[in-house]
Amino acid sequence: MPYPLCLADLRVPPSLIAQHPLSQRDDSRLMLSSRQGTEIGHHRFNELPGLLPRAALLVLNNSRVIPARLTGRLPGGRAIEVLLVDELASGRWNAMVKGARHIKPGMRLNFAQGALAAEALTRHADGRWELAFDDPHTMRQRLEVHGLAPLPPYIRRENGDSGAGDRAAYQTCYARHDGAIAAPTAGLHFTPRVFDALGARGIEWVELTLHVGAGTFRPIQVEDPEDHVMHGERYRIGAETRRRIAAARDAGRPVIAVGTTTVRALESWAAAGFPEETDGVAELFIRPPHAFLAVDGLITNFHQPASTLLLLVAALLGAERTRAAYDEAIARGYRFFSYGDCMAILPSS
Repeated sequence: MPYPLCLADLRVPPSLIAQHPLSQRDDSRLMLSSRQGTEIGHHRFNELPGLLPRAALLVLNNSRVIPARLTGRLPGGRAIEVLLVDELASGRWNAMVKGARHIKPGMRLNFAQGALAAEALTRHADGRWELAFDDPHTMRQRLEVHGLAPLPPYIRRENGDSGAGDRAAYQTCYARHDGAIAAPTAGLHFTPRVFDALGARGIEWVELTLHVGAGTFRPIQVEDPEDHVMHGERYRIGAETRRRIAAARDAGRPVIAVGTTTVRALESWAAAGFPEETDGVAELFIRPPHAFLAVDGLITNFHQPASTLLLLVAALLGAERTRAAYDEAIARGYRFFSYGDCMAILPSS
């Protein structure tokens, strides 16, 4: 099926790309849409508890972003920057490298003014380098001290330094399990007071883990999405989460995913037949038309044009209505992408 024409010419004005989060996360704007209706509502995120059905079960992705970006220098002093994308073994990583053409196998790379060092081992066909870091047993602790937040390329920082503020801001308040190199950004809007309000209304939530990878930013560059090679992301759904989701579905209660990463995990699990063993890799490419088996609604940020995430939203809301929602968000000055505002796509009552 070709890329939906109604989304093909979508453009987001650069002025609407959020460069910083709001000082109070849950003050972000919230666009409300129904999967069945056509009306669009406009709210603040802190109103979400009163907008959700009382019987809803929220599912959140508790993956924690690691400070996976490092700046350093080659032996001759030339500056480089790496993004650690996949840990192969203790201290050994596949990495995306800026300035890779100057690296040779066996070369020593120094990062964070010598706090971390690695040997360049092999360059793969996709351009990534395999790096072996010194003292692998303490590498994670040093990375926590000296690594930078792996902000997406559309968020600009002077001298590329994201600083401690982004280290905290580019993380959900419920992040628990290390492994992501991009934040599950729909969760950035949640705060303790939002969870308190959810609890006061009797709305339940559970957690799963999907480690977001660099592939989440890879655009669709082919005319037919069938030809797009979908990235895989590791996920785990624990026994208690499985039990409570099954109970909600048996009772006819709506399951609302917080973030497209959560949708990918749940729908991959469902496509496999809801197995008890749920350590796996989500490789499912969700796009129109898609019959959702586990998810009834979605809370999500506004995504980049020509992205797999935008097609996932279109699969749930419909391509035409997705375009209409994005056009209205642009007209009303909503903030876009990782640090931006969000939308809720809910089942009709």
